[in-house]
Amino acid sequence: MFKKKDIFSKLWLKHTNRFAYKEYKWDLQNYNNLQFTQHLVGSGKLNNIEKIKAVAQSAGCLNVLHSGNAGDIIYALATIKRINELTSVPVNVYLRLNRPNNLPNYNSHPVGNVMLNDKMAALLIPLIATQPYIESCKIFTDEEIHIDMDYFRAGILPMQGNIARWVGYITGVNAELWKSWLSVEPDVKYANSIVIARSGRYQNTTIDYTYLNKFNNLVFIGIEPEYQDIKKHLPGIKWLSVENFLQMAQIIAGCKFFIGNQSFPFSIAEGLKAPRMLELSLEIINVVPEGPYAHDFLFQDHFESLVEQLANAKN
Repeated sequence: MFKKKDIFSKLWLKHTNRFAYKEYKWDLQNYNNLQFTQHLVGSGKLNNIEKIKAVAQSAGCLNVLHSGNAGDIIYALATIKRINELTSVPVNVYLRLNRPNNLPNYNSHPVGNVMLNDKMAALLIPLIATQPYIESCKIFTDEEIHIDMDYFRAGILPMQGNIARWVGYITGVNAELWKSWLSVEPDVKYANSIVIARSGRYQNTTIDYTYLNKFNNLVFIGIEPEYQDIKKHLPGIKWLSVENFLQMAQIIAGCKFFIGNQSFPFSIAEGLKAPRMLELSLEIINVVPEGPYAHDFLFQDHFESLVEQLANAKN
């Protein structure tokens, strides 16, 4: 049976027997993985729908916790919606702020070195709270939590594949991702606009956006540095600064079609099932469009073909 060593025993082993020390580190990693797996699947964890239903019936509601990032929260709503459908109890979403966000040195994020701050939460809450399957959405203080959706980031689950499925692995609930899980009133002022969002992360450098200069109805939603970047390729594009993400969702829901990369605004387009095109990253594909009006592309010819199809489609 594996037994953890104290700090002095580890240091002694490291300096006296390097091979045994490496073997110990390997055993320690396996031990920690096993402990965490047992923690995830333990009897107290709500990791299948039967356990969730039992707690929902007893408590009369379900309190769900998530720490971000913002896109992860939007994708998690698909599972939360399904949980609400299966339990028929009110669901309260609590957002935990300021958990560290470990990014490579060459990457940046609008929220900086945390996954969710108070400013981002204030932008999110109006959109989440307006969903019919959500009873309330608030900042977490010290409320009782029934389902902690942060466990998918705890280190044992593979952070690969479709982000929208990640929390399903820890809750045992499969979201119906081909169906919309966001609903808003479309902003019809943008019915003839092509709305674009493109973050600095996840860019596919083989795609040439100058192809879109032939259109005079381009609108960009995102932060100003992203707008300044895309304006180098699309000098005529207009920048729309939104008050919150509910407004962003209304614009995407009402537009001709949406183009985005694997960043936050695409999660909204995916949740709405708006006509959408996803620019896939050549480095990692962790967003998978599903359901009506879903399109993705890796190469320029495909990009241009999809643009023409959607631009000429009848609304």
